[in-house]
Amino acid sequence: MDPSDELLVLVETTRQFANEELLPAIREAEQARGPGVGARAAFEQIGLSRLELPESLDGAGLGAVARVLVNEELAAADPGAAWALDPLGGAFPVLAALGDAALERFGLPRLDASQGRVALAWAPECALTIEGERVDGSVAYVPCEAPDLLALLAPDSVMLVADGITAEPVRGAGLRAAGGSQLRLEGASVAARVKGSAAAKAVARVRLQTAALLLGVMRHACEFSRAYALEREAFGKPIAHHQALAFLITDMQMALDGARLLVHEAAWRLDAGLSCVGEAASAFAQCIEAQRLIGPSGVQILGGHGFMADYPMEKAMREARALALLVGGFDAAVECAGQELTRTETPLGLELAS
Repeated sequence: MDPSDELLVLVETTRQFANEELLPAIREAEQARGPGVGARAAFEQIGLSRLELPESLDGAGLGAVARVLVNEELAAADPGAAWALDPLGGAFPVLAALGDAALERFGLPRLDASQGRVALAWAPECALTIEGERVDGSVAYVPCEAPDLLALLAPDSVMLVADGITAEPVRGAGLRAAGGSQLRLEGASVAARVKGSAAAKAVARVRLQTAALLLGVMRHACEFSRAYALEREAFGKPIAHHQALAFLITDMQMALDGARLLVHEAAWRLDAGLSCVGEAASAFAQCIEAQRLIGPSGVQILGGHGFMADYPMEKAMREARALALLVGGFDAAVECAGQELTRTETPLGLELAS
């Protein structure tokens, strides 16, 4: 994928914002369960809150490629703050799948007033009873502070749930800057729903934006642990120059680069109107696999410092683990990718022996 000049400027602007507004305040944002007022104002001023909103609704009208590039830059500083800064809580793909009416009713008021929060949850993992247009039950955790609207995702359906939502604050291990809530639904109403290919595409977009946040976390982990290994010396030379750690640093970078290629490919396919559901699921699953190597390896390179809050590796590992559990996590992504791979006919016209 060769980004346009417009995207390159967007990426550079986002990187500058992340380095100046988010990175210096990561611990304060975790403590406050959200980014500061200055970060929110700058985010809005840059136009990142309306990145994918159609131009007809006063948005930038950019697509999935722009979203994954922006999310990686934001998450390289603080993925929790990145999640919290989005007025729609990552639910734009769901609102888009439900149509312009849903965007105008539920999306625009939150974008214009920065009031109200939308939470995302993977329905198969929630203890819910759905009867007609009513929903009862509980959601153990959402990375969102006091949401008033819930987007429920499943492999082939998405729905918006409004009213009857009670949120209790909880503190998660990761994404602390996004806040966190346990939800109780009592007679909550289904405001809108969609099934089939449109829903599957919405889930794919959510997986891609989550995978891009994982990329940012892993990139920062790779860069910081490599810089640390080049600075710290043992036996007369930087520990990065010892073969075992040199190989480990290389493996980490290879895992990151491979995962990024899959994410960018899936995002490009989505913007091009090509099949992307299986590709997005595969990319998300690969990012989860990559973080299982990169997070612990980064902590290993730092040794005891890897577990200390004075260094960013402990944060990187818990943030990556939290992101890897969203949208159904690894198992749901692999199942989706497998279904898409086996849905088509045998490639190249080959005939299998009976």
